[in-house]
Amino acid sequence: MAEKEKQDGRVGLLNGFAAYGMWGLVPLFWPLLKPAGSVEILAHRMVWSLAVVGVALLFVRKWGWARELLRQPKRLGLVVIAAAVITVNWGVYIWSVNAGHVVEASLGYFINPLVSIALGVLLLGERLRPAQWTAVGVGLLAVLVLAIGYGQPPWISLVLAFSFGTYGLVKKKVNLGGLESLAAETAVQFLPALGYLIWLGTQGRSTFGGEGVGHAALLASTGVVTAIPLVCFGAAAIRVPLSTLGLLQYLAPVFQFVLGIVYFHEAMPPERWAGFGLVWVALVLLTWDALRSARAGRVRLARAEAEASAAAVGTGAEGVVQRESAV
Repeated sequence: MAEKEKQDGRVGLLNGFAAYGMWGLVPLFWPLLKPAGSVEILAHRMVWSLAVVGVALLFVRKWGWARELLRQPKRLGLVVIAAAVITVNWGVYIWSVNAGHVVEASLGYFINPLVSIALGVLLLGERLRPAQWTAVGVGLLAVLVLAIGYGQPPWISLVLAFSFGTYGLVKKKVNLGGLESLAAETAVQFLPALGYLIWLGTQGRSTFGGEGVGHAALLASTGVVTAIPLVCFGAAAIRVPLSTLGLLQYLAPVFQFVLGIVYFHEAMPPERWAGFGLVWVALVLLTWDALRSARAGRVRLARAEAEASAAAVGTGAEGVVQRESAV
């Protein structure tokens, strides 16, 4: 049993590395789709993602969730909201990469945990520990430093962070698995996306049929690029602790940040380094606090189990004494 758990842990860790690694390296993919514009790429991503997920669902034969979802208008409404905010996230991200803002896009995913915490406080009434408050404060200072450096707020980073944070919040309430959730969201996106692509074709502005078979194949592969990391993430989420998954999530923006500087040769003036440095300090604080809280929780659980076990032994011994006295 222990050997099986260890093997599951290894498989989960490999899937986690694969998921966040692919998300981290995806900036290399979007420029390959030029001369298609960002909106055309986004529309193809929606259409082909549904096709890929549909095939995957046919393979695993999981359709019961769809009937259940259609009977619950409130959850269906949340799926529509999730589809809307992830559309914004995908569209801004594709545009930012192809417009030469990979570093600023990576910042959005660095500050996403801070935004998620802020949304939890504002919308769910969650209470923060002192270290979390400190991290949020340092994060706000980082945004201020970056705004001064850019001459304007880092709007790409903020839109990506808030859209993805909102997406995570809505998905938590919908409570669907990764594959099922993507299927529901892309089903909502499908008709508008397909309609846009048809309109683009009638205007003679579509690149799908006019740039060769290779370009068309690359546009079609956006569905695979979207679905595979999510499948790997789902495999990791059920096999590794949440604290481990939380640490792995930083791989994606780290890869994106390195690509932005080393491969895309984006500028990093001192004020931008200062802003990123503050963000990383905030993330170190968050990570330290999360690990400490998880460790304290495990200690409390072990203590409670030990006390319950001791109480059970004591109760059993008392019963034996009572029976012997009766004899």
